[in-house]
Formats: sequence, structure tokens, C-alpha cells
Amino acid sequence: MVNRLVFPLILIPLLWALVTPAAASETLSVEPDRKRLYAGEVLTLTVKGTMTIDINLDNLFDFDTSSLPQPDIEKVESDFDIVGQNQRYSIQTVNGEMVGEVTWVYQLAPKTQGQLTIPPLTFRDAQSDPVTIEVVEDTAPEQSGEPRDSFIELSADKDSVYVQEQMVLSVKLFFNGNLIRGELSEPSHPNAIIESLGKQTEYTRFRDGVRYRVVERRYGIFPQQAGELTLPAIRFEGQTRDSSGRLKFLRDSKQLFTVPVQDIPDSFTGDTWLPASDLTLSESGLPNDPTLEAGQNLSRSLSLVAEGLPAEALPPFTHDMPQGLRAYPENAERTTVPTESGLTAKLSQTTALVPVAGGDLTLPEIRIPWWDTDTDTQKFATLPARTLTVQGAPAPSPVSAGDGESPQLPASPEPEPASEETGTAPASTAIWQIVALILLAGWAVTGFGWWYSKRSSKRQDATLVSEDRSEKSLFSTLSESAKVGAPETPDHLIRWVQHSNPQHSVVSLGDAFQLLGDDRVEEEIRNLQARAYGQSSDSTSGWQGDRLVKALSECRQAMTARPAARSPLPSLYPKELSPDAGRS
Repeated sequence: MVNRLVFPLILIPLLWALVTPAAASETLSVEPDRKRLYAGEVLTLTVKGTMTIDINLDNLFDFDTSSLPQPDIEKVESDFDIVGQNQRYSIQTVNGEMVGEVTWVYQLAPKTQGQLTIPPLTFRDAQSDPVTIEVVEDTAPEQSGEPRDSFIELSADKDSVYVQEQMVLSVKLFFNGNLIRGELSEPSHPNAIIESLGKQTEYTRFRDGVRYRVVERRYGIFPQQAGELTLPAIRFEGQTRDSSGRLKFLRDSKQLFTVPVQDIPDSFTGDTWLPASDLTLSESGLPNDPTLEAGQNLSRSLSLVAEGLPAEALPPFTHDMPQGLRAYPENAERTTVPTESGLTAKLSQTTALVPVAGGDLTLPEIRIPWWDTDTDTQKFATLPARTLTVQGAPAPSPVSAGDGESPQLPASPEPEPASEETGTAPASTAIWQIVALILLAGWAVTGFGWWYSKRSSKRQDATLVSEDRSEKSLFSTLSESAKVGAPETPDHLIRWVQHSNPQHSVVSLGDAFQLLGDDRVEEEIRNLQARAYGQSSDSTSGWQGDRLVKALSECRQAMTARPAARSPLPSLYPKELSPDAGRS
């Protein structure tokens, strides 16, 4: 005969503290809800421990919950994740003996597929038997009348891609009911750049007549190496409650197919690999009338827009200009906008142009090769050449005395000789008065000249200090950019060389390299461009900018040691134009 005593749950720990185990009869059993499950499913493992106890009033006030027994469940963590657990206690009489029973219920998620073993667990002196669980790799079939609680769907917009080409991955989580907790993993891969395409969207869809809530996330994936791209499985773990209010664990995983990644095709002729679904080049700012005046200020804005690339992948604009046209480029702006269909990249830059010579000046054609991923062919984004007709020319510099004959001053009329009738004393007095006035005037002119020269010297010193500070700021920006390998480093180099060599026209990297005359700088800049725009085999390795910074510092010292050369024309950079600059 078995009599069962049922106690309120709050009294169970207290009663447990009042008992001491009698000798012998301790047992431990392990019962899985099934021994075969599919990958992504959760196994329910029930562990029961029993022991014979004696109620003893001697320990009535000796209550310690830490002494309650626990099985060594951590043994299963090599093959399973413990995603949830709960426990309950009961005391009952069996044939006149008090028996305590503790039940633990664990939710276990298998980490791998195949034959997994739950090892023997121990409870005081009792030990359970091992249990073998088979985990099948396939997805669990739908049971008639029992729709799935949650599942993942993956899709990609392309079956294969080129290296650095965008592939859009869609991750959809379907679930019914209300989630109490949910975690959906993100895609990752060491040889791919992965960008989130905006915020996740939520909506409802029907599958097999069942209404599901859907959470969708989209990602732009850019493989960085040719070969095969295999992304790790996307995993979901969550909790919900069933119709009876009981806690229910949800788990699923899905892996995308292996994606072939092709290398850059041999037929591509460009220096910068640009795989995109669309790429456009445009300009604005130049007047429709090509006839200009020398010294007139112009503004030209270039814009490069690519569908399916990040802005960092776009190459910088070149500024090859004809003789007689000075160019002053501003900082280039790069923006990347995520959309549902992928990334949209934009590179824009405004350049101030000032014609300094008359005649026809031709802006060269801009031609950027790119690879159309929709048609799998090479295409070109082009801006045609434009010819500007410049009328007039800057006023010539005045001829110095050393370049030719000295200009002749008009002859002063000779003074008439003094009349013989004029007295000697009055004539002598007049001469001395004139001499005294001349000396006084000379002294005044000398004093004024000394004061003015000191004042001009101070102004010149202040100007030199300002220019020196500006040069230091430009070089500091260049050095910091070069050290971290920023894509804007070539632009910073051009601006610094422009400022340091006002007597030369520096509008491109070629001009800067020629003035610096250091092969190390050119080599490192080319390496930086190749790394930034995907033409280097070791583009994934870290950038070491110390060599470039050292070479730039030595070039700076060499330029400082050169004799200062003054430009015959004032600076024409638009931000520093004075109101009179256009009339000079």
C-alpha cells in the first residue's frame, strides 16, 4: 500500500532540511522524451533521484538549501547545449518509509549530428545508465495537424559570384504564437565582408494554411577570395508558451548552399576591379558657354555612383589638366546607402578650376572600366573631353631694370644761372636754407622707411607662421591617413604637395610623385590603392604604414632644405581669393 502526502511547494525545501538520509535505497534514472530527433529539435531529458529519509526534529532550524543534491548534468555539455531547466520536489510514504524524490527536467539542444551519448550521471551514491541519442541531419517532417512552431528559410539572389561581387542573402524566421525570448544568429565568414541592408522587417505569411509571423533580415555579402564560399548555419533559439501556458523551447538551423566564387576575368582591362549591376559617371558646374575669361573662377563637380559596391571600393578621381588651367580639388566625399536590393555607393568631388592662359584648353576624357554583373561583360563609364576657349591672358609682369634698357625719365629743365646783379650774401643764405630743408626731409623719409620696414617684417613673419601652421596641419593629416592606410591618402598627398610647391601646378598623383622624386612614396601609395580597391593578393592582411610615413617625412625635410622659390602669381585657391585677385 502506498500513501502519498502532498505538500505545498513552498514547504518542500524546509521539509528537506528536516530529513537525514537513511542508509541504502538511493536511485537515479534518466529518461529522454525520445531517442531519435532531427537537427534543430530540442530534447527533453527527465532526471529523477530518490532517497529514503527520516524526519528528525533535531535539525528543525538547520535549514540550508545549498545542501540539496544535484546531478552532475554538466557532463552532457560536450554534445548538448542546456537551453532550459526546472525542478520539483516531493515526499511520499512507501510501505511505511518516507521517500524523497527530486525531479529535474532539462531542455537539451544537440550541437552535432550522429550518435550522441548522455553519459552516466551521479546523484549522491546513485548512478544512472548511459543513454544513446541519434540526431538526424534532415529537417523534421511535418506531422498531420501539427504545424511547425518555428523554422528558418534562406535564399540568395545569385548562384555564383565574382570575387568582391555583391550577393544578397535573405534570412526569414517563421514562428507562431508570442515569443518570450528569441535569438537569431548573424551570417559571418573570415573571407567575406558582410553588410546589413537596413533594419529587419516584420510581416505575416501563410505556410500550409498556417498563419506565421515572419522576421526578415537582408545582408550584402562580398567574398574576398576566389574558390568556394560556405557560410556557417544560421541558428535560432527561442521560448514561447503553448495553449496550456507551459513553457516551450524553439530551435532551428539552416545552412545556405555552397557558393562558387570566380576570380577576376582576364578580359577585364581596368586597374580597379569594379563588379556592379550599374555604374554611372556624371559632372556638373561648368557653364554651357565654353568661352571664358582668363582668371575666371570655375567649379566642376564629378559624381560616380555604383549599384552593388561599398563606397570604399570606388577609385579616386584623377585630375589631369592641360597647361594653363589650375585645379584645386576639395576633399572627396564617399557615402554608402543600404537598400533592400543591396548597397549603393557614391563618390563625389568638387574641383575649383582657374584658367591662367589664353587659348583653347581641353579637359581630357574620363574613362572608368567596370564589370557589368548582369550581362557578365566589361563596360565603361565615360565623360567626353571638353574644350574651353579662354580669352585674354593675365597681365605681363613689369620688366625689371636688369632685363633691358632702363626707362628714361623726362629731363628736368636746367635752372637758369643766377643774375650777376644778385648779391652774394642773399644767394648763399638761400642755398643753405635749401640744403637744410633737404636734409630734414631726408631724415623724415628715413625714419618713416625704418618704421614701415619693421611693420612689414612683422606682417611677413605672421604670414610665414600662418603658412607654416597650414603646412603642418596638411602634413599631419597626410601622415595620420598614411599610417592607417585610409583610401583618402592620395588626395591628402596631392593637397600637401600643392601647398608646399606653389610655383608648380600639382593636380594629379603623377605631378606629386615627380616633384617628390622618391620611388618609395610612389610604391607605397600604389600598394595602398591596390589594397583598398582589391587588386592585391594580400588585401586582407593588415596595412603597415610606417614605411610610407618615414618616406614622406624624409621628403618633407628635403623640401624644407631647398631654397625657397616664390611664385610669380598669387595663390588662386578659391577660399583664399581676395576681391582684387580677379583683376590682377
